[in-house]
Amino acid sequence: MSSVYQRLKQFLRPLREKQLVAAGKQKSKAALPDWSAIVSRNETLWVDCLAKAKDGPRVLMATAIGGHPQFTVLESSLNVALTLRGAKVDTLLCDAAMPGCQRAKIAGVSPPALADGKLKDVFCAGCMATGDTVFSIPGLEILRMSQHIQDGERARAVEISNSIAVEDIPGFTLDGLPIGEHALAGALRYYGVGDLSLEPEGEAVLRRYLESSLLTAFCINRLLLDGRYDVVVNNHGIYVPHGIVSAACRDRQVRTASWNLAYRKQCAIFSHSDTYHHTLMDEPTSDWENMAWSAEREAEIMNYLNSRRQGSRDWIWFNRDADDDMDRFAARVGLDWSRPVIGMLTNVVWDAQLHYPANAFPGMVDWVMRTIAYFKGRPDLQLLIRVHPGELAPPGGSTVSRQPIVEEIRTTFPDMPKNVFIIGPESTVSTYAAMDRCDSVIIYGTKTGVALSSVGIPVIVGGEAWIRNKGMNLDASTADDYFHHLDTLPLGKRMPPASIDRARRYAYHFFFRRMLPLPFIQPAPQAWPPFEVGIENLEELLPDVYKGLDVICDGILHGSPFIYPAEELGLHDKQK
Repeated sequence: MSSVYQRLKQFLRPLREKQLVAAGKQKSKAALPDWSAIVSRNETLWVDCLAKAKDGPRVLMATAIGGHPQFTVLESSLNVALTLRGAKVDTLLCDAAMPGCQRAKIAGVSPPALADGKLKDVFCAGCMATGDTVFSIPGLEILRMSQHIQDGERARAVEISNSIAVEDIPGFTLDGLPIGEHALAGALRYYGVGDLSLEPEGEAVLRRYLESSLLTAFCINRLLLDGRYDVVVNNHGIYVPHGIVSAACRDRQVRTASWNLAYRKQCAIFSHSDTYHHTLMDEPTSDWENMAWSAEREAEIMNYLNSRRQGSRDWIWFNRDADDDMDRFAARVGLDWSRPVIGMLTNVVWDAQLHYPANAFPGMVDWVMRTIAYFKGRPDLQLLIRVHPGELAPPGGSTVSRQPIVEEIRTTFPDMPKNVFIIGPESTVSTYAAMDRCDSVIIYGTKTGVALSSVGIPVIVGGEAWIRNKGMNLDASTADDYFHHLDTLPLGKRMPPASIDRARRYAYHFFFRRMLPLPFIQPAPQAWPPFEVGIENLEELLPDVYKGLDVICDGILHGSPFIYPAEELGLHDKQK
């Protein structure tokens, strides 16, 4: 077995260097995991595990987009950890098979190039090289998308994507799969807008994403038939290709695990069967309402929620040096704190545009406009709109919204109602300090609602916020429900103690139990990717070293809940 490994190693080493050159990543080589080197320190262990894994559960790591190293760094770690636990893991990577994908952004690929099907000529080589580098794990197989798509299917994808009426694309399905929904979400993400109507190449770009969605469906269906996988793992679980992968698996009753990096540092969030965008709204309240609770747990969550005001314990933050002087702000804009003020928190327009059955409004822009129109007729109230700072992209982010909500508002309301005030995305005004002074706060989908409820601020939910269905807020499933809630304003009081207690329990569950700690995924702020694998040998990824990793692997392999028992083990994964 040693000689087999040596041949693998000798083959992979020069290949890895060529890939790094092609990707142009020498300056950050240290941040990309060198699995050949790590495996070489535990050669016997690895070869033994590979042999045992041949008959183990079959896992498809449906990464597809190898050029997303902030995801592939963790996914490659999971490939190794799952193999060490007896699973046979394959990785799916795109080899320029898709003419449009989740990673493509308007800042890096021009709309004419993408519309003309030239993505592979200007974008794909580095992406493919990075994926090959990160997933060059001795003994594990990489599958290429194009090898699992037949010529006839390519022609069919082109024919459908070019012939269907553009207005029919969002609702287009193929064999029950929501092909058009994810194609539209992918195109909106590419542009950084919530509406393609003003984009000159918008229709052509949408058609390329539709073609990609169809090709993904053909590919994953064949893999599920031929590979007989027990579980499929992918990041996000939405957009193109991952939304199609998840939908196809659900259709064929193959278990899925979708994930993303969590806001908390060194944490990830995983979900069974569907994207966490959906499942977090519908998870059983029994998952958290009866957990062991104490004054110590309450203090822990409140300390963390206070830290979110500066982002000191998070990967992603906004307004780190925020201005808390709300009296000065009010004097500058003419806001009167002595009269009722209702807060309103927007989302980024293009983000996660999916179908939510319980939505009271067709989209966030419609929600904003109808809310302003309502408050125009309520001069007894003041509406303070805080535009999401993420419109300008978070630290380390890459997608700037090209459909600013402030411009949308001023187009619809050229004469702004005198009782409506806006804090723009560029403002240093503290979101938390502003909402603290409000009678109540209206939200669409922001996570900030969790923190606001925990300090007793009443929250009205008009969209797909994750605090929906938790029994502590005013949820609206129809427009009539929503405006009925607005008719009760101002509330003139904070939430009752029992509701605040419930909100804090849920916040603890959401931030400390659903966000799974992975201490070996460490920040690499001066390199790309911004995270690196901080391990020296394979033994660090074995069971009973990191509880968070055990929860993830057990969830993937056995379907157990992706919940870290922080109330029992504490906030930090201390097993190592």
